[in-house]
Amino acid sequence: MAKSGHKISDFGTMGRDWNEAEARRRDEERSRIEAIKSAAQPPAECGPAIIAAPARGAGVAFQPLEMRPKGEEDWQAVPVGYGGRSAVRAADVFDRMIASADRAGRSWPLTPGQIAVGRRYRDLVEWRAAGAIKGSTIDGRQAGSGDRDFMDAYLSVGRELDGMKRRIGDGVAMPVRRIRPKARGLDQRGPILDRRLVDMVCLQQMLLTEVLRRHGWSTKGPHRDALREALSASLDRMIGYRVRKTS
Repeated sequence: MAKSGHKISDFGTMGRDWNEAEARRRDEERSRIEAIKSAAQPPAECGPAIIAAPARGAGVAFQPLEMRPKGEEDWQAVPVGYGGRSAVRAADVFDRMIASADRAGRSWPLTPGQIAVGRRYRDLVEWRAAGAIKGSTIDGRQAGSGDRDFMDAYLSVGRELDGMKRRIGDGVAMPVRRIRPKARGLDQRGPILDRRLVDMVCLQQMLLTEVLRRHGWSTKGPHRDALREALSASLDRMIGYRVRKTS
């Protein structure tokens, strides 16, 4: 009868090694999951009602405020968070820009007004795209309600978006276009349009370096600065400012 060549004790050793490796794998997986849950835990000031939700992504805590009368002629901002607690919202590309600037000790790359209109543009596009979904709301109006107010809001949002897009224009970001072709790098694939720049940042949540890479540009400082100036000018036009072009 042929022999297997293995001693009985060998199988016991193999079994122990497998069990130990499996235990280590489970410990590593448990630690990985706990790290994900810990990173998704809202700040303590938000209270226990907001649970950890890894799929929600990064969040930013804020205190909801409401303007209320103070005396007969004055107004004041009053915190209105549930139970005095802060709320939390999903972090966006503008939060990433601000956090990066704060870490480097630099000023914000965009003004509060530019950030606000960029978020407004994103919210309007998302709301209108979800117009047939019951429960989506903007400016206090709910989609799918079937009343006249919703249709008026839907058309109003469309007009507001059309105005923003018209003010952005279809031109090329001028500060980028003025850079000498030799300085752009051999992998430069073409100009970055103003409208494309706004959509990639506000809607697709891309940083300026990501926009440059997507178009085949290097991410050198002068390129980022030129693109930031172009984005700032586009956002100002969306607000309604008339940006004077310099030669």
